[in-house]
Amino acid sequence: MTKYKFRLSLILFLSIFFFNIPSFSQDKKDDITIDLPFALVKDISYTVTVNMNGKVLPHNAPHIFINGIPVHYKTNDGKLTFSHTFTGKSEIIVATHHCIIQKSVDPIPLWLSILPPLLAIMMAFITREVFTSLFLGLLSGTVTIFWYQGFNAFAAFFKGLFSIVDFYILNSLYNHDHLSVIVFSMLIGGMVAVISANGGMKGLVSKLAPYAKDKRSGQFITWLLGILIFFDDYANTLIVGNTMRPITDKLNISRAKLAYLTDSTAAPIAAIAFITTWIGAELSYIEEGIEAIGIKTSSYSVFLSSLPYSFYPILTIVFVIILIWKGKEYGPMLKAERNPEMSKVATGPSSEGTPADVSDEIPQRWYNALLPVLVVVFGTIAGLFYTGWNSSVWNDNTLSFMSKVSFFLGEADTFKALLWSSLGGVLLAVILSVTQKILTLRTSVDHLISGFKSMFNAVLILILAWSLALLTQHMHTADFITGGLKAFEISPYMMPAITFVFSALISFSTGSSWGTMAIIYPLIMPAVWALSMHNNLPHEAALPLLYNVVAAVLAGSVLGDHCSPISDTTILSSLASSCNHIVHVRTQMPYALTVGAVSLFAGSIPSAYNIPLWILYPVAISTIYLVIMKFGKKV
Repeated sequence: MTKYKFRLSLILFLSIFFFNIPSFSQDKKDDITIDLPFALVKDISYTVTVNMNGKVLPHNAPHIFINGIPVHYKTNDGKLTFSHTFTGKSEIIVATHHCIIQKSVDPIPLWLSILPPLLAIMMAFITREVFTSLFLGLLSGTVTIFWYQGFNAFAAFFKGLFSIVDFYILNSLYNHDHLSVIVFSMLIGGMVAVISANGGMKGLVSKLAPYAKDKRSGQFITWLLGILIFFDDYANTLIVGNTMRPITDKLNISRAKLAYLTDSTAAPIAAIAFITTWIGAELSYIEEGIEAIGIKTSSYSVFLSSLPYSFYPILTIVFVIILIWKGKEYGPMLKAERNPEMSKVATGPSSEGTPADVSDEIPQRWYNALLPVLVVVFGTIAGLFYTGWNSSVWNDNTLSFMSKVSFFLGEADTFKALLWSSLGGVLLAVILSVTQKILTLRTSVDHLISGFKSMFNAVLILILAWSLALLTQHMHTADFITGGLKAFEISPYMMPAITFVFSALISFSTGSSWGTMAIIYPLIMPAVWALSMHNNLPHEAALPLLYNVVAAVLAGSVLGDHCSPISDTTILSSLASSCNHIVHVRTQMPYALTVGAVSLFAGSIPSAYNIPLWILYPVAISTIYLVIMKFGKKV
């Protein structure tokens, strides 16, 4: 009997614990609901919806009060909507002719928005384990949300724990672009597994091996491939990392160095090249800023004019070349290069069926690997033009060729192009294997599936990183950092430097360079223009500052992305190189910060004061060279 009493008590407790606490998202009475965002942050403007569900009569409209003050609202299709900024605890009252509905609101302090990404980043460095770090970052945010919704500590913990799965992870997976990245990554992993099993990768390695005779030449070929596959950072990372890993392993180049070479050519070259998957997004973000300013110029013109000020991406590419040329390393990378085994992990597309595991009886035909890779490369470019094609634009003789190309890329469906090309690469790899009777169809499919499986760890990290990025959006982390800047009186000539640092911080905190650009461009471009006009700068002096700021957003976003352990491209670089992710972040960060500091003090700041670029670039490159010679040591 005691056992049943205990069970009954437990059921009653759990029922009260989980179900007898009012939900923050909505209050109900007679089917009337007050709907608020999942997370409500202090000092942020929100749209509040009162869903009347047919209870509103034209001659007897309801009244809405916040802390006793009437609120003006709009009526649309049975819903009442109004905007409000909650500055503290508030009471929302909806009074109709037959009932009164009340809701208490306690917004989250904006400064708490920095806690989830900060905790995730700190834990990643302390534990060197990214899964737990991302999960704890998410948990800290969700618990905070439910705590401020009025739940007690235990309820907030469990509801926050469950919301990671049923809200943030699911909503991250509902995203079309995110699902496209997952499928693309799996297809690339499957293709690599097949071309490894059919001897193609081993044949390609044997062809490249004569040119990669030592560490220097091996690293140079890796760098060169990274530059040549300029059109997309995801494709760049996965193709270069997977193709060069067997060669760099043979030359005793650490996986950490391979991951750095891959990561440091992928985003920088994709960010500044004229024909890339980045340019469409960049132009759309810049266009929003131009519209806010009201100046008459094209987004592509602004982009081209800003390129000379893109110090960090350009100097990163130069920095890598100097490292390779001098054969020196410093910081954690020196330790990794002296002990290459420390950065290796067993996961990755090559964990099963690596070139080294292929039987000598299997023919080593290099084209069995190269042809599928070329299908991915050129298929992506063709897909970008196909999905963005517009015959009226192409026939418009008033537009330059580059303007037409920029239009196509701006209208293109990047992820369709990547999915089509990667599927084409997989199919060609299987066809080549089967028609040459190297592998049976069943064996090819088995290797394909093993390649899919090998991507699981990376996909899981990506999902957690995307979930954390969604949480930072809900908690308005970027607004917290932005508010810190607005509190100071700033000279317009310092705006490029501040923008660079600011963008790097947001990108580091959110793990998304694209997300950072989407947030910062529409804010910072009107701000620097207004600041220039406020300081009575002439138009010809304000434009270079605008171009500099446009480049600073892009450059800072890439820098923060390189340093962040929750960045998707950083994660993909670790994956493609089969490198321990935290080792990759720890070894890459000192190099990224070195180039970032030189870009700031020898680029962004002096260029704002009209020091010519033909002076700044030699000074910056010389500074990088001196740093490497001073602190670098031979491996």
